[in-house]
Parts: sequence; C-alpha cells; structure tokens
Amino acid sequence: RMTILDSSPVRENKSRKKNKQAVVDEKSPLLPTKNGDGDGFDEFNGASFSGAVFNLSTTIVGAGIMALPATMKVLGLIFGIALIIVMAFLTEASIEFLLRFSRTAKSASYGGLMGDAFGKLGRVMIQLCVIVNNVGVLVVYMIIIGDVLSGTTSDGIRHAGVLEEWFGEHWLTGRFSVLLITTLAVFAPLASLKRIDSLRYTSALSVALAVAFLVIMIGISCVKLISGGVMMPRLLPEVTDLMSILNLFTVVPVLVTAYICHYNVHSIDNELEDKSRMKAVVRTSLVLCSSIYVVTSFFGFLLFGDGTLDDVLANFSTDLGIPFGSLLNDAVRVSYAAHLMLVFPIIFHPLRLNLDGLLFPSARPLASNNVRFASLSIGLMGVVFLGANFIPSIWDAFQFTGATAAVCIGFIFPACIALRDRYGIARRRDKMLSLFLIILAVFSNVVAIYSDAYSLFKNGPSRRG
Repeated sequence: RMTILDSSPVRENKSRKKNKQAVVDEKSPLLPTKNGDGDGFDEFNGASFSGAVFNLSTTIVGAGIMALPATMKVLGLIFGIALIIVMAFLTEASIEFLLRFSRTAKSASYGGLMGDAFGKLGRVMIQLCVIVNNVGVLVVYMIIIGDVLSGTTSDGIRHAGVLEEWFGEHWLTGRFSVLLITTLAVFAPLASLKRIDSLRYTSALSVALAVAFLVIMIGISCVKLISGGVMMPRLLPEVTDLMSILNLFTVVPVLVTAYICHYNVHSIDNELEDKSRMKAVVRTSLVLCSSIYVVTSFFGFLLFGDGTLDDVLANFSTDLGIPFGSLLNDAVRVSYAAHLMLVFPIIFHPLRLNLDGLLFPSARPLASNNVRFASLSIGLMGVVFLGANFIPSIWDAFQFTGATAAVCIGFIFPACIALRDRYGIARRRDKMLSLFLIILAVFSNVVAIYSDAYSLFKNGPSRRG
C-alpha cells in the first residue's frame, strides 16, 4: 500500500493476505506511519480487480465525453472513430512506460518517477501540471452541473435548468444554491475519504450512469432513424483550405484530455491486491472507455449532424421531435450531471495529494495529519466552487491551460522518461514511439493553440469541441 507523491523507493508487501501489516515508507504522503491511524487502514488487504477497473474508468470518462461528438464534426465519422481507437493504443503505451519504469526505479508515484528521472525539477513539473489540469477539469465539471440543474444564459438567451423547469425560478434553484448544496452534500463527504479504493462503489455507479446516458441516446437515435428524422452523417472531413487542414489537428488535445488518467495510475496500482494484474486493469478500462467513446461519438453525431454543439449535452435542451422528448431530455441531463458528481472525488483525490507534495514535500503523511488534510480539502473545494460561480465560461481557457497540461501528463512526460532511460531498459521501439508521442503532442498542441487564438481574435470565443 503505497501512494502517489513519494519520490523515494518504497518496499512492497509481498503477501498482503498473509500479513495485514503492510510495509510503508515513512515519507508516504497517503498512509499512516503506524497502525491505529487512518481509520483502520491496517484492515485493508488490497483493492480488487473490478474496483481498480471502475476507479480508472471513472478517471478517464468525465466531461471529455461530451466534446467527442463535436470532434466527429471536424474529422468525419471514419477518421474520428479511427483516431479515438488510435489514441487508446497510444494511451496504453504511455501508461505502460510509467508502470515499467516505476517498477525498475521502485517509484510508487508519478512524481517520484519524474523525480528519479529528472530530479526535483521533474517532480515539481508533474505536480504543477496535475494541479493545473485537475483544477480546470473540476471547475468545468461544476459549471456543467450548474448549467444542467440551474440553467445558463448564452448570447442573451436563457436556457432553463432541469430544477428550474420542475420547480420554477427560486433562490433554491439558482446556481449558487444548487452548487453549494451539491458541494456540501456530495463533494465534501466523498472528498473526505483518504483511500481511493473507498470510491470503488461510487465509481461503479458513475460508469453505470454514463452507460445509461448512452442507452438513452442510442434509443433516441434509433427512433429518429426509423422515422426518417436523421440524415446520413458525414464520413470524411471537409477540407477546403490551409486553415481547415490545421483545424483537423485541434481535436488531438481534446482526445488526449478525454483519455487522461495517468495521475491516478500509481495510486490504483499501489492499492491493488495483485499488482501483476495492473496491465490488465489498464487494458480493460481502456477497452470499456473506448467503447463508450465510440458509441457516444457515433450516435451523437448521427443524431445532431453538423448541428452538434461543442458540449453535446446542450443539444438535449432542444425539442427532439419524438414522443416523450422532454422526459428523455431530462433523463439524459440528470444522469450525466449525477455522473459528473461521482467523478469529482476521483479527480479531486490526486489534486489534493499533488498540492500537498508541492507545498509540504517533507511533511508527515497526509492521511496521518487531519488538520493538513482538512485544510487542503476545504481550500481546494473553495477555489473550485468560486471558479464555477464567478467564471461565466472557461471552455477557451480550459483548451489553453487544461489541454496543454493534459498533453504533458499523458504523452510528453512518459515519453521523456523512456528517452531518459536511466536504467537501460528502453527498447529501440520504445524510443521511436516516445519521439513520435512528443512530436505529435507538441505539434498538435501548437496548432490547436494557434487555431483557437485565431478563432478567438477573429470570431470571438472558439466553438470547437
């Protein structure tokens, strides 16, 4: 049982079931240094395979799924679905780098592995990237939850939220009240759990809610398809000039962001009962999430065509033109808002640990210091809450900051670790793949930022997925 941010070697407990008293590095930031601290952690024998799969899958499937149908509008169905599958393979390769080099370096965290490869600067860089990425993601989640439940105003047009439609406009259905109640009733209790495996049941429920969202969307698409209410979606991208070609690359950061889970890989691996099954956990999660992504992209684009919005959830606030359309709209929006509520603590967990490692690198384990644990939790929750209430729209900012940090976490840093190859275990194929990942990440990110900046200054806020 090891943790995320420890940069020193950690001894493994070879027989968890036979010896419940795990060997823990005294600098470990998550687990207590002695039995009795940390609410009975000494009774924990290791996370199950299914629990690990649900936690990793929940880390992957977040708000990014809502932008994927819009990527089909840019790429067309053929290239769009192909790129989703390719990105899954590249993500699996980058996670394999992290696991293989961590085993050799005896690093129990992403930060520890970066520290082993590049010293203190490497550890600080990954911690900063995780903090920037996760704060941006959590603010986006809370904004979406607020939009869905309490409504939003766009271009002077009021889009009522689900609670406003049901109960009318009152102070209790306003954004501030809804987000405050959600934070106190849902986020705070779940964020107070110190071990990520404790979230396995909420993770399973969040995956089930994402599947429910898919089932409803597939049902709507089939009804409209039978009635002739949808047209054949575009299979190939529309390429007319240089900007349209460059625009194709802007979907890469979106897809990378949709697959980011690297900051939770070590914590899930450290708690796994049988660590030899971690590769299978990763592959199972990626197959599950890729299937959800492909189905969402296909049916979302099939349903709305070139009218697909950046956030496909917004398309479900319009008249679907089918029986019980209003009820189905509400079901889609509520199920996904609930899904995001349950994803929130999975993203919050590594955010808190990385901030603690950045601010208190030599302090006692975080789980054994309740004051520091509570202070960081309340402070971060407050920042995210204020951001969601007072930032009207952060999608463009998220594309500039979150996607850039995500590309570093998912592609650039794992590739740099393989190229650094301190222990001489990298194969020639590994180094070639690493170079490809870095070139793809840097080029696509530069193009995406240029394209977004061009659209922002020429046409106002970008409308890309």
